[in-house]
Formats: sequence, structure tokens, C-alpha cells
Amino acid sequence: MQSDLSFFDLFLQAGLVVQFVMAVLVAMSILSWALIFQRHKVLTQAKKTTSAFESRFWSGVDLAKLYKEVSAKGERKEGIENLFHAGFREFARLRSHQESDASAILNGSQRAMRVAHSREVDLLESNLSVLATIGSISPYIGLFGTVWGIMNAFISLSDVQQATLQAVAPGIAEALVATAMGLFAAIPAVMAYNRFAYRVELLDNAYVNFAEEFTSILQRQAAVVAPVTPKGEKA
Repeated sequence: MQSDLSFFDLFLQAGLVVQFVMAVLVAMSILSWALIFQRHKVLTQAKKTTSAFESRFWSGVDLAKLYKEVSAKGERKEGIENLFHAGFREFARLRSHQESDASAILNGSQRAMRVAHSREVDLLESNLSVLATIGSISPYIGLFGTVWGIMNAFISLSDVQQATLQAVAPGIAEALVATAMGLFAAIPAVMAYNRFAYRVELLDNAYVNFAEEFTSILQRQAAVVAPVTPKGEKA
């Protein structure tokens, strides 16, 4: 009997059910790694954008000028830039109406930032549930393939006169490969999910802190700046 079977040999010699389980696990592993690289790129870019924008924001630049810079990016603005853009746009719009008091202006800006914040966090968390699902179910899928393979291996013993280790070992080895593949798919997915969830939480906290600090600045401006009269009208 050949004792140095490769993974490919074990796959070819496995039953159809076990082969299907292995193929599913390979596909899940490939998807998992693709999402890991994609999420790493997105979260890294979000962190860089947040750091760069906060440095620019706290450099003392005029808010109206910063708003124009962010607006010029069009669809390319992201993350914390969208919070600032939404909040300041609503602030400027409401302040242009003479009937809007400071409280109404501030509440409007806060609502706009909360909506933008929710959208940005949703983008950061995109596909994390897929990683969590792969990490959760891959071991069970692999275990199913193992149980099925071992069951078939023992059933096949009914066709032989004498049960020996050599007769049952190949079938058990094929079955155990499914469990190994399940763990191979699950472990990176679970580790990546936990890491990314932590990074999303840090960015979420940064967004919340910025919104609170920006709200304080807008509150001071709303209190001291008189309402802007729309063009074409006399104050």
C-alpha cells in the first residue's frame, strides 16, 4: 500500500460527498483571504485619511476653506471627511435662514453628522460578517466531511473478511483531511475578524470624538455669528 499519499491523492480517492466538502472549504478559504486583503486595504486607508484630515482640521485652517477643499474631492471624499462635509454643509444651509436659531442650527448639523457617521461605519464593517460566518461554520463543515468519510470507511469493512488498519486507514485519512481544511479556513478568518472589528471600533471612536469636538466649535460659531442674509435680500 502506498503510504506517502499527497493531499491531491487523498482528494481524488475521497468519496463524492467528502470531495464536495473539500471543494467548498477551499472556496471559502480563498474568499476569506480575498476579504482579508480587501478589508486590510480599506481600514488602512481609512486610518490614513482620518489622521491626515484631523491634522489639517486642527491646524487652524478656516472651516469654510476646508469645506471647499473637501467638496472639491467630490465622490473621492471618505470617512471623517464626509462627517465634516455633512455637518458643515447643514450648518451653513441652516445659518443662511434668518428664522433658524442657534439651537436649530446645531441640531441640524448633529443629525447630518450622525447620518454620515452611520454610513461610514457601515462601509467599514462591510463583509466582516462574511469573515465571521466563515470562521464559525468552516470547522463544522469540515467535521461533517470527516464524519461522513469515517462512516463510509467503516461501512466498507463489511465487504472484507478481516478488518485491518491497512484497510481502514486510507478512508480515515481522507476524512480527517476535511477537518484540517475546515480549521485552515476558519483560523485566519476568525483572527482577521477580531483584528478588523477592533480597528473598526477605533475608527468609530475617532469619528464620534471628532463629531463631538466639531459640534462644540459649531456651537460657538452659531452663538456669535449673526444669521447670513440670502443674496439678493436686504438685512
